[in-house]
Amino acid sequence: MDMAATKPPYDGPVLEIENLSIGFSSRFFDIPAVIDFSCTVMPGEAMGLVGESGCGKSTVALGVMQDLGRNGRITGGSIKFKGRDLCRMSDEELRQIRGSEIAMIYQEPMASLNPAMKVGAQLAEVPMIHEGLGKAEAWFLARQIVEDVRLPDPDRILQAYPHQLSGGQQQRIVIAMALMSKPALLILDEPTTALDVTVEAGIVDLVKDLGKKYGTSMLFISHNLGLILDVCDRLCVMYAGEAVESGNVVEVFDKMRHPYTQALFRSIPLPGADKNDSPLVAIPGNFPLPHERPRGCNFGPRCDYFVAGRCDAADIPVAPVAGDDRHESRCLRFGEIDWALPPAARQTFEKMPIGPVVLRMQDLRKYYEVSANSLFGGASTKVVKAIETLSFEAHEGETLAIVGESGCGKSTFAKVLMGLETATSGKILLFDQDIQDTPIEKRNTHTVSSVQMVFQNPFDTLNPSMTVGRQIIRALEIFGEGASDAEREARMLELLDLVKLPRIFASRVPRQLSGGQKQRVGIARAFAGGAGIVVADEPVSALDVSVQAAVTDLLMEIQRKNKTTLLFISHDLSIVRYLSDRVMVMYLGHVVELGTTDQVFSPPYHPYTEALLSAVPIADTRVTRNRIVLEGDIPSAMNPPPGCPFQTRCRWKSQVPENLCDREVPPTRSLASGHQIKCHLSDAIFSGMEPVIKIAAT
Repeated sequence: MDMAATKPPYDGPVLEIENLSIGFSSRFFDIPAVIDFSCTVMPGEAMGLVGESGCGKSTVALGVMQDLGRNGRITGGSIKFKGRDLCRMSDEELRQIRGSEIAMIYQEPMASLNPAMKVGAQLAEVPMIHEGLGKAEAWFLARQIVEDVRLPDPDRILQAYPHQLSGGQQQRIVIAMALMSKPALLILDEPTTALDVTVEAGIVDLVKDLGKKYGTSMLFISHNLGLILDVCDRLCVMYAGEAVESGNVVEVFDKMRHPYTQALFRSIPLPGADKNDSPLVAIPGNFPLPHERPRGCNFGPRCDYFVAGRCDAADIPVAPVAGDDRHESRCLRFGEIDWALPPAARQTFEKMPIGPVVLRMQDLRKYYEVSANSLFGGASTKVVKAIETLSFEAHEGETLAIVGESGCGKSTFAKVLMGLETATSGKILLFDQDIQDTPIEKRNTHTVSSVQMVFQNPFDTLNPSMTVGRQIIRALEIFGEGASDAEREARMLELLDLVKLPRIFASRVPRQLSGGQKQRVGIARAFAGGAGIVVADEPVSALDVSVQAAVTDLLMEIQRKNKTTLLFISHDLSIVRYLSDRVMVMYLGHVVELGTTDQVFSPPYHPYTEALLSAVPIADTRVTRNRIVLEGDIPSAMNPPPGCPFQTRCRWKSQVPENLCDREVPPTRSLASGHQIKCHLSDAIFSGMEPVIKIAAT
């Protein structure tokens, strides 16, 4: 049987949502989550849904699946799938459609996989249930689609359990499962958020190719505008439960006609953005709660173009944008606004001078011994080489970004620096004091307070039963700040001012704060002891793009004021390019490239850096990229490859003679002042490298 065979063609809209309203009943009142939402998806078309958390994107998807839970209900409008109203179907009719005609892929792949069943059995279940196929034929189809999603060694994958696969492999299996019955509509809810940028690139290309192969229409939900540009034909921007702008994706990107769409683009770091000359512009104010929407335009209180008495007089209808392909905007003034004007509120800053060296790591190594007998079989003890020969310096007032895929050693480096782990060998000099062999419990208060950390998930780092003010005061007590309770109370309020939180928040508990507000509390606590070095481990990856801009610029403002050294760990190279002074690229415990931001983001590149840059989705129609999708996953640190750590995935390996990459770890070479690359490639090849990212002239 040919997996590419399609079901009978359908000429009309695959999905037609008209004036949809969805509400959820709570203990005290009904919550209108989606109001008057409309969109149409044609056969083979990919529609992107974007907007901040809470805008209703996932609620729309669950409405299409008719899976709103016990307290959710559709209060108005219709959802038609191939002309049939899903809201009027019986449970039995919906069961026939779900999985067979409409499939959904969720953000976390393990939530969709049964940990107790082998992958092959889970895949084979789909055609056996939905198409009545026999076991042998279903397993044949399962193997075929595992090949389609580009997984190596299909027979091994089919016999594996989900936990034996990497995150990217698990997501590919979920995609395979969703496509087993060749659905007419595939809904993807943030399918790549938890994945590395290199894995994300492979998944995006896979989704596009399979969509074309099977003629599948897609509803692609994401907060990443670059991904939307890569994947989608059309775009729908949502705000506070409404569709505020929709149209052809290129037309919306180049000719946006709603203030919220414009505000989203101003809050993301596009090529050319600079933290000093053209800093990001965060959206002012906060997202309205569903039951507290303002009168008239929902975006009015945060809009630069708001006109009292007009924008807040009545509900705003959707209006067509003249001359464009189904381009619509929910704004009364879109025909009056000069969309080419730069933002009036943008500030510029002088570049901060870089001070003396405050942190130096010399030949740092971190190995873990693992009992092979208990975990992996065999008698010998295995060694995990998490960090190999890590050497660098960080200066006062500098932002040094550390980038690389999961498993490269970024977080291990942070743990060693913080004293949560001690290094196997090498030196850590903090303000010229060797702290390598001193775990955190033996460090003095000054050392502990000098190096602090801002974590990725603000939800997990705050005590849910303790007020914001008390959590900051507790840090002040530990760091020995203040001679009395009154002094610490005053300092706590100053820290709230520093992170731009109202002082009234001191009496609130974490559940009363948004994600961005919680992250600001984490930053305030990190600076409670006057930290000279702050390790920020993915501090904005869990936040909306508009909140990312505010938190990123807050860190920059605090750095300018306090001359803080910021070690910024991230996989988002767009943010890294925007805020970093220097970039360190890590792969399998090795520093493979180190240099200024301009040096690292321009050729010559280390081959791994080149692949990382090519994988970054950029929300700019002027940008073209030389796509380099890495095959395979990062090797195990327990059994690293001989020679160059990157040689198993390198596209330049054939350019190096005598199998040198297989035999010898390359030396670290200086290509320019301050620019180091660990690679065997010749100077001639480096000098001939082309830019991965090109921006067309306007």
